Amino acid sequence: MAISISVFLLLLILAVVFLRNGALKFSHALVCVLLGFYLASTSLAPTIQNGLSATANLVSDLKP
Repeated sequence: MAISISVFLLLLILAVVFLRNGALKFSHALVCVLLGFYLASTSLAPTIQNGLSATANLVSDLKP
């Protein structure tokens, strides 16, 4: 749960930065949000969740 909140916050911050810089239009952000809701309701959602978890575990195991 903590990882998904962190990913959500990171994506939200990036979206706000892109919107403020003009690199991302509001309509583009809306399409991305709708795509996210659509993907969450499909059978692909567990695969995406597993991939994000595996990536987070891989990154957390790296030593500087």
